[in-house]
Amino acid sequence: MKFFKLSLALLLFSINTQAQNILITYYSKTAHTQSLAEEVAKGAQSIPGVQVKLKRIDQTTTKDLLDADAIIVGSPVYNANLAPELVQFMSTWPFEGNPLKDKIGAAFVTSGGMSAGEELVNVQLLHTMMIFRMIIVGGSHWTSAFGASAITEESPFSGLNPAFLHKANGLGSHVAQVLNQFSSVH
Repeated sequence: MKFFKLSLALLLFSINTQAQNILITYYSKTAHTQSLAEEVAKGAQSIPGVQVKLKRIDQTTTKDLLDADAIIVGSPVYNANLAPELVQFMSTWPFEGNPLKDKIGAAFVTSGGMSAGEELVNVQLLHTMMIFRMIIVGGSHWTSAFGASAITEESPFSGLNPAFLHKANGLGSHVAQVLNQFSSVH
């Protein structure tokens, strides 16, 4: 009986200490979205209890999606829309049987200019995740409610401003914190 109790205790301990998996996947043509993705990853990695996988969409497999407990997706803004490559990628996500149901979902985008569609594209990403019945998480502050975004080519911004990197980092850490809280009650 003592062996059974010890085995059960070790099993429960291993379940509760198992790292949660966060997949950060993105499409980037000019490296701005990639840089934002790297900052999202740094934020997520700053929270104990998570493992982060950072991949371009062309490297991301269905297994990566299924193995993830949280999926954070990034896209550049193309004419107030998602990059076509990202639309194609999300169109291949597994749907039958709801395998992505109850996974955490979050989004980030980069845009060349202000009012060029960054908030619309964040919401487009979140809408798609909602179709898959994912649980949506925004950024760490009300100013990033839909996720992180960055303006990269319109004055006064050139490249990735530290304020945008801060929001990306906050998105990653917030997703990791919510994931840890969510997993502790399940």
